[in-house]
Amino acid sequence: MSKRNREHEDAHTSELWLIPYADILTLLLALFIVLFASSQIDQKKFEELSRSLNTAFQGGTSIFEPSAVVPLTETGLRRSNEGQDLDTNDPALQKFVQETQELQRIKDNIDAYIEQNQLTELLQTELDSEQLKITINDRALFDSGSAVVKPDAIPVAIAISEILEQSQDREVIVAGHTDNVPINTSEFPSNWDLSVKRAVNFMRILLQNENLRPENFSAVGYGEYHPVATNDTAAGRAQNRRVEVSIIRNYDEPAPAAQAAGQ
Repeated sequence: MSKRNREHEDAHTSELWLIPYADILTLLLALFIVLFASSQIDQKKFEELSRSLNTAFQGGTSIFEPSAVVPLTETGLRRSNEGQDLDTNDPALQKFVQETQELQRIKDNIDAYIEQNQLTELLQTELDSEQLKITINDRALFDSGSAVVKPDAIPVAIAISEILEQSQDREVIVAGHTDNVPINTSEFPSNWDLSVKRAVNFMRILLQNENLRPENFSAVGYGEYHPVATNDTAAGRAQNRRVEVSIIRNYDEPAPAAQAAGQ
């Protein structure tokens, strides 16, 4: 074999490594394409989640920025931290979350009034999955055995009525409660009568605010039968003597996706 032919064969052999190298490059390119496509799908899902939650919170600000964080109490969003599945695109959940935000703002306003007027021992608020409840200790409102609202308590009622203007489209229930100490007077034959009359009288002061809708209000008396503390002590009985103003939610808390699927 001539020297020229040997040089040609050597050059051909030395180029064979390009074939597997090209195959590896092709495989790597395909792998990167798959990874890139997968990342795009996740990004799309993330953007849909972000948009749906931003809509629920009535704002264009990203929900992941600190300024947009909304303090929620016992809402459906908390269940996501408990391992339960939530459909963030569910319109019912979005309405529930939006209503929670509105009620939280009202609660914050009431809490600010309580703090500014040093009424923490007499008024408390609680927001849950059913209502925003304002609890008023009876000694802030009535003398013992009386259903007449004290003059000093009228500014409190007026302040609450003004705050209730922020929730015009919701039902408001004013409930009276007593302890289990019996009462039997010509005006109040039982604790039922006393609790009902106290609720009605307090509601009447609320409704002196002409900006409220009377058709959304109702008054009930529970007597001694819904205690929040023991009636065996003076401190417990004092907690049980109270008036509660409850702003009822319009939207129920949605069931987790897994539970809804099983129904």
